[in-house]
Amino acid sequence: MILEKFSLLKGVEKIHKIRPRQSFVYGCVSYLFVFPIFRFLFRGQTIGISNVPKTGGVLVVSNHGSHLDPPILGHALGRPVAFMAKSELFRVPILSFIISACGAYPVKRGAGDREALRTASNRLIEGWATGVFLDGTRQENGRVNAPKAGAALLAARTGCPILPVAIVNSHRAFPKGSLLPRLVSIHLKVGELIQPPSTRKKEDLASTTKEIQLAINSMLDKGLIKHI
Repeated sequence: MILEKFSLLKGVEKIHKIRPRQSFVYGCVSYLFVFPIFRFLFRGQTIGISNVPKTGGVLVVSNHGSHLDPPILGHALGRPVAFMAKSELFRVPILSFIISACGAYPVKRGAGDREALRTASNRLIEGWATGVFLDGTRQENGRVNAPKAGAALLAARTGCPILPVAIVNSHRAFPKGSLLPRLVSIHLKVGELIQPPSTRKKEDLASTTKEIQLAINSMLDKGLIKHI
């Protein structure tokens, strides 16, 4: 029994030390395309980068204001971030190659929550930083308004910590329905890690979800980074 527990602990420790390698395509997209757009076009900055774990699976949970959010998160945190993507996108040859190399994984339209949770859980166990938008969809005011419990459930299933990230102003830079972006500053604020719920009970998931919402919205309330 003692040997079994020791082996289990060693296995968990090994998982938490994993960090998937950044692919060549990911690096090209991140530094040749996203970097100049984020840093120069939108005058982007990131504060709290030291809070990002260097290895192991971690749930990157943020607000969602525009289509700019996934690539910015994938670049600005200093390590690859995997996101769910509609399975239809993987049918386009070149696009499929690019988003797969950037860590995206397909989720079928109308697929049950179980399939999405299983896929995301596997990514976390593989050591990926895995992105989750707490509301699930873009919000016109850029805040966390109606958080879903999916992030807390993923954390409870895998034992991975939660990293709250506030994306400031992306909803103003590229509002819903807009065809062209506006030249508005976009900043990222990375909060302190939040530990996963102790159980998968509804009340524990709700409590952790509320904690994430408060962490993100409080960072948004402080506005743009001042030292620019």
